Amino acid sequence: MLRQTQQQKLAQKLSPQQIQLMKLLQVPTASLEERIKDELESNPALDVGSDNEHDPYGLNEQEKGADNQSEDERDQNGDDDFESIDVSDYLRDENDMQGDYHLNEGHDDDDEPKSIPVKVETTFTDYLNNQLGMLELDERRQEIAEQIIGSIDDDGYLRRDAMSIADDLAFNRNIATDEEEVGGLIKLIQDFDPPGIAAQDLRECLLLQLHRLKDQNAAVKTATIVLTDYFDEFTRKHYEKIKQRLKINEEQFREAIGVILKLTPKPGGAFSSSDKVGGYIIPDFFVFNNNGTLELTLNARNAPELRISEGYREMLKTYDAGQKKNKSQREALVFIKQKIDAAKWFIDAIKQRQHTLLVTMNAIMEYQKEFFLSGDEGSLRPMILKDIADQINMDISTVSRVANSKYVQTEYGTFLLKFFFSEAIVNESGEEVSTREVKRILTELIEEEDKRKPISDERLMELLAEKGYNVARRTVAKYREQLEIPVARLRKQA
Repeated sequence: MLRQTQQQKLAQKLSPQQIQLMKLLQVPTASLEERIKDELESNPALDVGSDNEHDPYGLNEQEKGADNQSEDERDQNGDDDFESIDVSDYLRDENDMQGDYHLNEGHDDDDEPKSIPVKVETTFTDYLNNQLGMLELDERRQEIAEQIIGSIDDDGYLRRDAMSIADDLAFNRNIATDEEEVGGLIKLIQDFDPPGIAAQDLRECLLLQLHRLKDQNAAVKTATIVLTDYFDEFTRKHYEKIKQRLKINEEQFREAIGVILKLTPKPGGAFSSSDKVGGYIIPDFFVFNNNGTLELTLNARNAPELRISEGYREMLKTYDAGQKKNKSQREALVFIKQKIDAAKWFIDAIKQRQHTLLVTMNAIMEYQKEFFLSGDEGSLRPMILKDIADQINMDISTVSRVANSKYVQTEYGTFLLKFFFSEAIVNESGEEVSTREVKRILTELIEEEDKRKPISDERLMELLAEKGYNVARRTVAKYREQLEIPVARLRKQA
């Protein structure tokens, strides 16, 4: 039996402009110039330059009342849409425009060049997302896969388990999924380049690379068995034991080890220099200590000022002056309007990008003020993405996009923004301290150890406890691995 029912549903979708802004937020300064260059080449209505003189058309400002219909919708409406174009919307005085952002906010050096030649590379996340776009996934699975890619560390490892990622999706994106579905998508992403991507540990990373080798000869097969069944013995250098178990001679074993040594322990390492030019990092922000007052500026060298092309302004003015328009003229008017709309959307997205970057970095600077004043890592406060998102009233994903692959230059060095984020632990006094402080002490303890008798993780746990930091042995091991410090037996020196 058919029945008609009424249902209320709440849904949130991003507009094309919002999607464009989200993508621009992820782009570091070193790559922004290339992104703008691509837009200039694809849209003739966009031009480089600044409108210092009075602009009666107001085309270089964000048009709040512009028609937001898509190109497809206009095509479907046919000739009726030609008549509905109100060119006067584009002839408003610039003084009527509201909500403009300053593209070069914080930069008052007029003599500084607006752009410099840079070596532009695709970011690691972009590289993986481009491969994701080649899979035929529905919108829901696409979002889950994007969350997985966003959880991959710079070195190429996925250190969050499937259940944790499922929890993140439920909390941040309101997507209900389970460990099995997330695990299946992880397997798909592990087939991406570079080989070894999205592994949870070194063993899995190396095995993924071995499985991708075209020549599965005897040495490769032996290497696979070594990593699969004798990984602990391999890391402890118990080579004789492995040879006896596998019943192979010295030459066969050397060939297998040779295969393993050619593998990449950090598959994401090739992309770690994406924000560097000629070996130097291009900072996105500058923080100066002016007699105890912190000053923040945004690096706008690779973000030239943009405006609407003078030629398109003149064309719009000419078509508006005509009394009666034939079909070709009306089609030309629609084309001009669409290109100007796209140019204005891009200009506003660039301005909003700069504004969002400044607001986010300013919140980070204020939150970690003691560090920016002293340079002492011990003064870093525990800080997670949600702390900054709440402070600036933005989504956690927005803060994450800003923090990813962005650098800030201080008088104490240049730091990746991720450096300032860390979880908290509670010391014996009941105070919250940053895990970075614990890692610093852990590093000092290992540097001062007797290399003939390296300190075990168990002993490191006890030493940390003596200093007031109660952490579990497995946590000590995790921090040590994150610091890329080998286990005690591998640190031993004669």
